[in-house]
Amino acid sequence: MSDNLTEEAGRPDWRDNGVRVVPGDNLDTNTPQTPGMNRAAAINYARVGAQKLWAGTVTIHPNAKTGAHHHGALESVIYVVRGRARMRWGNELEYTAEAGPGDFIYVPPYVPHQEINASENEPLECVLVRSDNEAVVINLDIAAVERPQEVHWVDPIHKHPHP
Repeated sequence: MSDNLTEEAGRPDWRDNGVRVVPGDNLDTNTPQTPGMNRAAAINYARVGAQKLWAGTVTIHPNAKTGAHHHGALESVIYVVRGRARMRWGNELEYTAEAGPGDFIYVPPYVPHQEINASENEPLECVLVRSDNEAVVINLDIAAVERPQEVHWVDPIHKHPHP
């Protein structure tokens, strides 16, 4: 019998191969890091057998910023839990936008970006989700422009800048 099947003909063993709860105080910090932030893995192949995603947390200390980096072919979603995130992106980090608690940030594959804690006295805490089970991080050495262009979120439905 396969390890994930019960004695009953081909029925999955959901007890050991079903839902997994990873306690928040049991995250794995042994994951690729970028200067200026602390990443911790909650969900990946090694921890829970995830096949198609990676999830974890990131904390950026007050008034700190990460080094420029990208995540290869992976798509990333950042959910801001606490604090104020200022994102910079582009070949020279020439674009910028901000997000606060409850906001989601989408980062497409290969986009050079940098996370900045816009607060001088409060940590920035976020939840990260990526489209593969590996934690791909390619740190970059980019000469950033001095004054990035602010970009407001718009789509075919919401054409005005997000307040």
